[in-house]
Amino acid sequence: MKKLIVISAVSLLLIFNCGLKAQDKGFGLGLMIGEPTGFSGKYWVSNDNAFDFGLAYSFVQKFSALSIHADYLYHAFDVIKSDYRLPVYYGFGARIRFVNNSDNSLGARGVVGIAWLNEKLPIDVFFEVVPVFNIIPSTSLNLDLALGARYYFK
Repeated sequence: MKKLIVISAVSLLLIFNCGLKAQDKGFGLGLMIGEPTGFSGKYWVSNDNAFDFGLAYSFVQKFSALSIHADYLYHAFDVIKSDYRLPVYYGFGARIRFVNNSDNSLGARGVVGIAWLNEKLPIDVFFEVVPVFNIIPSTSLNLDLALGARYYFK
């Protein structure tokens, strides 16, 4: 039921927000699937740099977990020569994971990804690979993967 309410709210926002905006400016909000699966946001602070964040749920781990992350990203628009806007991005950040059995963790993220910025619609589609070096409660290495899309508001 909660999923239906969230999907309906996002759909209404998309329908009633008719203004178009470039995806390399402003604020975008959307969904990501993978490990973990949930909401993704991005806020551009310059032409090449942005903050991204996520609120998601992990279904793959031994114990289900709520995951919150934030990253600072650098975008290289000239790496892939194409008729499409396909910036490669990389950056760093942090992740907190709240596990059902109290084995909560804090880790450092290293992000590498590629995005497709649509020329006509205020959306982007992205794929990213994120090694996570867990620091607390003990050191270990995880891998987050995400495929997602975001809508940019004017």
